[in-house]
Amino acid sequence: MSIDLYYHLARPGVTNAPLVFAFHGTGGDEHQFTGLIGQILPEAGIVAPRGDVLEHGANRFFRRRAEGLYDMEDLGARTQQMTAFLRAHVAANPGRPVFALGYSNGANILAAVLFGAPDLFDRVALMHPLIPWTPADQPGLEGKQVLLTAGRHDPICPLPQTEALIDWLRTQGTRLEVALQDGGHEITQSELNQLTAYLRRD
Repeated sequence: MSIDLYYHLARPGVTNAPLVFAFHGTGGDEHQFTGLIGQILPEAGIVAPRGDVLEHGANRFFRRRAEGLYDMEDLGARTQQMTAFLRAHVAANPGRPVFALGYSNGANILAAVLFGAPDLFDRVALMHPLIPWTPADQPGLEGKQVLLTAGRHDPICPLPQTEALIDWLRTQGTRLEVALQDGGHEITQSELNQLTAYLRRD
């Protein structure tokens, strides 16, 4: 069944509370953001998949050939797989707002799903994404709520590529919020504050 395509953590939460999908970074797992989500939205349901690609023992959601150089064929196949997984969980939770957050590699697979299936989400947070290609235009992103956080000195996600993604999201008509901080690839407290406000907003 599509609902079990990934090993994952699932907490039902309270009926009608948001359903939150959480995507870990390279080397993380399904527990990376569950505590944080529980603090921000205590009543939320949580679905957190574990990446099914191993890179030197580290969990990832798709293969890469080098830092910043993705195996695009593998990414395409795994994006379809993840989309089916998410769609099955959304169908199993009808009527609930659907939020999603991802960090680093998790933000990249989340972004890839968003580009192809924006209807799945009500609110998306991309933390330190790296999208080294120009996606096709997506009319379904019009009016979609997106938060993007990044570091101006991130050695893994260079600022010019972050800015290119910001520009692309704006041209798609998203309701985009951007939180740039002066650090690197780490998640800062200011980002967490912005994320908290974003997910709690009515």
